Amino acid sequence: MLVTYVTFFAGFAILVAGAQMLVNGATSIGIKLKISQMVMGLTVVALGTSLPELIVNIFAGVKGNTDLAIGNILGSNITNTLLVVGVTALIIPIHFQKKTLKRDIPFSLFAPVLLFLLANDFLFGRQNIISRSDGLILLIFFGIFLYFTFFKQGETPSSAQEDIRQYPWWVSLLFIVIGGLGLYFGGKWIVDGAVKIGTAIGISETAMGLTIVAGATSLPELATSVIAARKNNADMALGNAVGSNILNILLVLGVTALIKPIPYAPKLNIELGLVFISGLLLLAFARLGKTKNTLNRFEGVLLVMIYVAFIYFTTMYH
Repeated sequence: MLVTYVTFFAGFAILVAGAQMLVNGATSIGIKLKISQMVMGLTVVALGTSLPELIVNIFAGVKGNTDLAIGNILGSNITNTLLVVGVTALIIPIHFQKKTLKRDIPFSLFAPVLLFLLANDFLFGRQNIISRSDGLILLIFFGIFLYFTFFKQGETPSSAQEDIRQYPWWVSLLFIVIGGLGLYFGGKWIVDGAVKIGTAIGISETAMGLTIVAGATSLPELATSVIAARKNNADMALGNAVGSNILNILLVLGVTALIKPIPYAPKLNIELGLVFISGLLLLAFARLGKTKNTLNRFEGVLLVMIYVAFIYFTTMYH
């Protein structure tokens, strides 16, 4: 078991590092090919923080660990909204940008509602499963989200405005190769380790996905958001976390379902409901809070406290 624990936790470090190297290499090549920084920011850079969830879910789907896959997505979204945004607000109050309120948060509320309708087949007298056709529907809506991001974009995102570092061709290609290997081995070790550790300590794959795996795969979002907040770009941190939630359901879960249909347990509707409610909380804080259009430190504390309660009840009762 010692080797399992070592490879499991090492897998997270390798996965995150691999994702960063892959993004750095891809963005460098993109700039060399004269692709605009805005396009790079909206595609490769934005996808970069969701790569850990995507890779873990691909391995979980291929190996048949679908409980781990769905738990990872729901847990990551809860972590992003409650922990990542909450911690960011503790560092510096977050001002809600217009596009976040009008586009991103509504999309992040629509995504779990869509997933609820697709996953709960018992409402129509069938077995609960996220089928390949459901995965395709999720990907179609991901395409719609990209359309609104690209063609209905009123302002260039902060992430796209930052200078992207360029490397020599051979370094960029090396980053992509090493990053890809890191994603492969990191994802494999995480999934294998999660199944063995969950069995050893007596908790389900779903609980492992909702807590430990989800928390670790959300580390890029947390790191990005904390750095952005310390640079006084807290609005970018909020957009990053909310955008990642949209990608997780529409893209990551869509791809996972295409690889292998995912059985869906009705009890996961509690976590899916929390994904929706946490997004609704952000909207309420923005519209009805003491400091309008701003998430203050007190509200950040509330989000973190709800996250701690979620972890406790998940590990104790799931």
